[in-house]
Amino acid sequence: MTQPIRLVRSVFTVGGWTMLSRVAGLVRDLLIGAFLGAGPVADAFIAAFSLPNMFRRFFAEGAFNMAFVPMFSKKLEANDDPRGFASEAFAGLASVLIVLTLVAQLAMPFLVLAMTSGFAADERFDLAVFYGRICFPYILFISLAALLSGVLNASGRFAAAAAAPVLLNAILVTSLLLGYYLELDFGLALSVGVTLAGIGQFFLVWKAASLAGFHIVPQRPRLSPDLKRLMVIALPAAMAGGVMQINLLVGRQVASYFDGAVSWLYYADRLYQLPLGVVGIAIGIVLLPDLSRKLQAEDTNGGRRAFNRATEFALILTLPCAAALIVIPWALISVLFERGNFTAADSTATAAALAVYGVGLPAFVMQKILQPLYFAREDTRTPFYYAVVSMVLNAVLAIGLSYSIGYLAAAIGTTLSSIALAVLLWHGTVRMGQAAKFDDQLKRSFPRIVAATLVMAAVIFGVAQLQSGLLVTAGWRYIALAILIGCGIVSYFLAALAFGAFTRQSLTSVLRRRG
Repeated sequence: MTQPIRLVRSVFTVGGWTMLSRVAGLVRDLLIGAFLGAGPVADAFIAAFSLPNMFRRFFAEGAFNMAFVPMFSKKLEANDDPRGFASEAFAGLASVLIVLTLVAQLAMPFLVLAMTSGFAADERFDLAVFYGRICFPYILFISLAALLSGVLNASGRFAAAAAAPVLLNAILVTSLLLGYYLELDFGLALSVGVTLAGIGQFFLVWKAASLAGFHIVPQRPRLSPDLKRLMVIALPAAMAGGVMQINLLVGRQVASYFDGAVSWLYYADRLYQLPLGVVGIAIGIVLLPDLSRKLQAEDTNGGRRAFNRATEFALILTLPCAAALIVIPWALISVLFERGNFTAADSTATAAALAVYGVGLPAFVMQKILQPLYFAREDTRTPFYYAVVSMVLNAVLAIGLSYSIGYLAAAIGTTLSSIALAVLLWHGTVRMGQAAKFDDQLKRSFPRIVAATLVMAAVIFGVAQLQSGLLVTAGWRYIALAILIGCGIVSYFLAALAFGAFTRQSLTSVLRRRG
């Protein structure tokens, strides 16, 4: 039922599917931007869709999976009835989610106000409540799919779980196109599509888990010793997940008081989520079960090697992406989104938020790498304490700065609080000993990666200035952006090779690596 986790190959598998999903998601967001712009329907749907996603991160990815995956991985390594444990966890999670979904239908107006109180005085409120009730059942299916994905990931099978989000975006794109051709309410079409996508994703990973030997069927929940242990570990993770969701709520509350700002922040968020998902989330997904199994086997050197190579790999891919978001945000946003109801003013506002998020991108990615060091040790309390500090800092910055700089305060609060959280997580690894220490290879490559990134940033800044006219010319803008991105990629890798950040031999060994 299980197979070895090959870190680099698995990251490429997850990253490849995540890239496909993010590209499909970008197509989805381009269509939302073109059809809905940054108007009231767009704001209402984005708020409605954020509700099940917020609770999903709280229950499935934040609390349950961060506690479930290490426990399941260790049972798998010890051959201690992992399927029985997964079935018990599935039944317990399903019970909680069914109750939550029913309660949310009744409490939807209060949930919308809690997230976007600025909607209360206009048409966005009723739309968000209507769309939210249709979207919310998504949490039941996607959270159970997340648990089954944890089962697959822990057993060394990453493809099906990583491919599932592609289905979501494919269904939402189809919903938008049907809405356009059939002249339907776009918000309604998208909301129905969200729930249908959740059902589709669940059955995809359920079938994959069954084929892998983990046939999970519904059963009456029971409070077994293992489930009690899971709840004890999951509670701090749930609280940490709640803290992170409060950060999102604060940002959205601030944005809801500025017309169009919810949409501007959403589109900026979606673009920076592309490298975050492909690199940071992909590595975190692979690293957690890998570290858990190595700890169970008392393989300290293997765990340290996995952590360092994951960090090095993440920095190689993340730092140039962050530089691009900071240096050429307007070029990216205007070329990709500016059409239909998405105006030049929307491009300018969204680009400003994107640049701020770009500053925090390396910190966002490092969180995904550092957190598994704690969760693999079943330590969910320490990340919670650090998350509380991050929450307070985010609230002070986002609310305090909003009176002087408006909606951008939400992005600044998110970025600076995420940097603080990454620093705290890194500082907290000191007590973990050698297993969490940076090795000589990482210490050598890091300054060289930074130098190559600075060269790339200078190149794309210069090319963007030379092409400023073409970037706003119909028929040429896409070619100009492609040239700009191509120059960035080539200059970065040539500089990295010249500085010795990595060698041709190391690249070849990574691409060929089997373990």
